[in-house]
Amino acid sequence: MTSHDTVCILNASDSDATVSIDIYFVDREPAGPYVLDVPARRALHQRVNDLTDPEPIPVGVDFSCVIRSDIPVVVQQTRLDSRQAANALMSTIAYPVS
Repeated sequence: MTSHDTVCILNASDSDATVSIDIYFVDREPAGPYVLDVPARRALHQRVNDLTDPEPIPVGVDFSCVIRSDIPVVVQQTRLDSRQAANALMSTIAYPVS
């Protein structure tokens, strides 16, 4: 199993969402935006390693991300670290507040 980050986006609204992700690095210019469409009342699970347009995300490189949506969505980011015999799983959740 390969270490990876996944962005899970929940669109609980009655309208489709257009989501953009910008990736920021320690020692290079940001990548993105990566644009994803999330249909109404659906969830999308997107591995960050699989984002390729406008450019692939380098594997094994530290990054941060900014996620924007044209309508409110709930975002959960999960990191699976399989570099050691005992796998580690970490997850955070963000959602818009008014």
